[in-house]
Amino acid sequence: MSKAKTAAPARTPGVSQTDIVVQGIRQMIVDGRLRPGGRLPVEKDLAAALGVSRNPLREGVRALSMLGVLDTRQGDGTYVTNLDPAMLLAPLGFVVDLQDGSGTHHQHAVRRILETEAAAAASLRIAEAQLEAAAELLRHNETELAKKEPDHELVIENDIAFHRIIADAAGNPLLAALIDALGGRTMRDRLRRSISQPGADETAHREHLSILDALSTHDPDRARTRMAAHLFTVEDYLLERNGANPTPE
Repeated sequence: MSKAKTAAPARTPGVSQTDIVVQGIRQMIVDGRLRPGGRLPVEKDLAAALGVSRNPLREGVRALSMLGVLDTRQGDGTYVTNLDPAMLLAPLGFVVDLQDGSGTHHQHAVRRILETEAAAAASLRIAEAQLEAAAELLRHNETELAKKEPDHELVIENDIAFHRIIADAAGNPLLAALIDALGGRTMRDRLRRSISQPGADETAHREHLSILDALSTHDPDRARTRMAAHLFTVEDYLLERNGANPTPE
């Protein structure tokens, strides 16, 4: 695509030229004038089409590159990425990580909603290789938990990998990306619970075995219910720790 075939967007009071670039390129992608993997018009043509100067054009392109929408290749031009949901939603994980601990239980509630439905969907689609990989992770955790001083971080890493297999098996990359974006904050909370709450790891392990059993029998109702029960235990811990009230006053 050598020339931008679009009219310059109307000026909106209070909107910077950089914002116009971001909005303009976004609209070109939404409209199908720019497709995943497609090359952007040369800088001069794109700036003219968007009605901006070159400096804000470059700033807008840089912002979209940081968001995973564009990829600038030295000496070759700027391209639209494949718009992979995991890459586009990665900044969400950054935002979640920056939140203070007061709203952590809200983040876990969102995770629970997403993962319970992911478990139900996965139970109908999960492959034998995925079931075996999940079972292997639980065997590693069982071995680790039998030690006098288990490595809590390793147990949590296996925990996350177990949940990631289920999210991937659901067959919805956007759902999997959203679940993964919440992983950083939830990992820290689960690690804190593992260390401070005796028996938490063992309880979680039993719950994982129960979830795996529902997946193995391809039972969506049991998979959904068991995943919800498992995640509620973490939420209850957070509510108790923070003194939060799960219901409005």
